Amino acid sequence: MWLYILVFVLTFFIMEFMAWFTHKYVMHGFLWHLHADHHRKDHDSWFERNDTFFIFYALISIGFFLLWRYDILEIGLAIGLGIFAYGLTYFLVHDIFIHQRFKIFRKAESRYGKAVRRAHKMHHKHINKEHGECFGMLLFPYKYWKNS
Repeated sequence: MWLYILVFVLTFFIMEFMAWFTHKYVMHGFLWHLHADHHRKDHDSWFERNDTFFIFYALISIGFFLLWRYDILEIGLAIGLGIFAYGLTYFLVHDIFIHQRFKIFRKAESRYGKAVRRAHKMHHKHINKEHGECFGMLLFPYKYWKNS
């Protein structure tokens, strides 16, 4: 039981690195055409092409569920749930709290909430794929904690 909890927690934290890496080298790299609309406000739709990255990680999570279900990988459930939990956290923090795609969680009363919004705002000040900063979601440089 403890192994599965450990794998779940490790997977969740590894996903922060994966999100950073994917954001910096894939979204701001060869798949910029899918991510660019997220940095601009000139699109009319509530959906963004950037939302396709959710599908990618959902498929990976489902893949681990299937590996577990068909007795191929015993810890597949813990890995799949860790990826799912990170995806849910990403949706709540990035899409709802930071970008206000739903008008809830509007106030940032905590130091962490203010700092995560500030770091993400600095990321979005760059509208092109070059010269970006703060590619992670939950972890960011210490300087954004200052004056929070």
